[in-house]
Amino acid sequence: MGILSDDVVLIQLGNDPGQPSIITVNCPDKPGLGCDLCRIILEFGLCIIRGVLWVEPNSSSCRVDWESLKNRLLSVCPSCLVSYYFTQPSSNSSQPSLYLLKYCSVDRKGLLHDVTKTLCELEFTIQRVKVMTTPDGRVVDLFFITDGMELLHTKKRRDDTCELLMTVLGEYSISCELQLAGPEYESLQGFSSLPPAIAEELFYQLPDKEDCSQALSMQTMTVNMATITVDNHLSPAHTLLQIKCADQKGLFYDILRTSKDLNIRIAYGRISSSVKGYRNMDLFIQQTDGKKIVDPKQQTALCSHLKEEMLPPLRVIVTNRGPDTELLVANPVELSGKGRPRVFYDVTLALKMLGICIFSAEIGRHSTSERQWEVYRFLLDESPELPLASKQARNQIVERVRNTLMGW
Repeated sequence: MGILSDDVVLIQLGNDPGQPSIITVNCPDKPGLGCDLCRIILEFGLCIIRGVLWVEPNSSSCRVDWESLKNRLLSVCPSCLVSYYFTQPSSNSSQPSLYLLKYCSVDRKGLLHDVTKTLCELEFTIQRVKVMTTPDGRVVDLFFITDGMELLHTKKRRDDTCELLMTVLGEYSISCELQLAGPEYESLQGFSSLPPAIAEELFYQLPDKEDCSQALSMQTMTVNMATITVDNHLSPAHTLLQIKCADQKGLFYDILRTSKDLNIRIAYGRISSSVKGYRNMDLFIQQTDGKKIVDPKQQTALCSHLKEEMLPPLRVIVTNRGPDTELLVANPVELSGKGRPRVFYDVTLALKMLGICIFSAEIGRHSTSERQWEVYRFLLDESPELPLASKQARNQIVERVRNTLMGW
């Protein structure tokens, strides 16, 4: 007998404004399920404050469609029927159709973020972007998007999207078109490799290869106030990871993403509330074969990878691109090919808060020897309030963008 779908995902809203909501998911397990669930929660502008799963909005302006969130969480849960264990993966794993949104408007400060915010509220995921400013002060935005609700094949969904965008931006709007993406997407799959000096600065890794070969069943490594303790004595069937680190938006997602890519199964865990900006987590883990992690080299590699995601994982720099000022943000990509949600939203929000206009923007992929990255490139317009040539202004941009991305 299967589990009723209404019982798979339960959402208990907070009784009063400001109180966290509680999400309970009860379904058969699958590799990477926790990562997939956390990714969807991030897409809806929510952060996990306790496990499992207390959530609250990342900002007071975040509006959550709870019914839609429930449906999205259900979509990544394995079939709740017993027959799930004897069948192949369902069609839910198929890639959603890619659409091209072409939007033209008169330029103004914050325009790109306002468009991005509307797309996020409509549950679109931005896959690629090409933003261009014409000499006459107009902006042409190309957004390659997928639809979390999978309704863009309907004329109503497409018309409603364009109508909403035209209404939100009012007098600045000129035109809006939405259609299936064609060959033009291939030209935006990537861009020329970054100059070596820029790539080295952007992807520079802090040293984290301490020799821990002396560790047998317990080891402790501390980097930048992040402490990971591996204990094989407390549980007869699981390795215990005890983590203390600075809190950041998407922290639990980053840990689950890393565990998923390393084929580590998290059986259960406890996440404490943030205290003075720090969190404690106890995670009981196993290898895919159901055994503990007893090899010191495997322990060291796991701790090393986890610490990289607490530095934080996203990289932000401001540099010169010829005579222009360029902001670059690097976002680590899962082995499944997905990058962290809402990065474009957060970066454009930070620039809007600083009063900086974006001359052009694009998203591409860059591969290093260890992983693939999603790289966001923004050419910035000179601002009277914040002269981009000054070191102080550039440091302020980096700090604001990083703090917005990390929820600090």
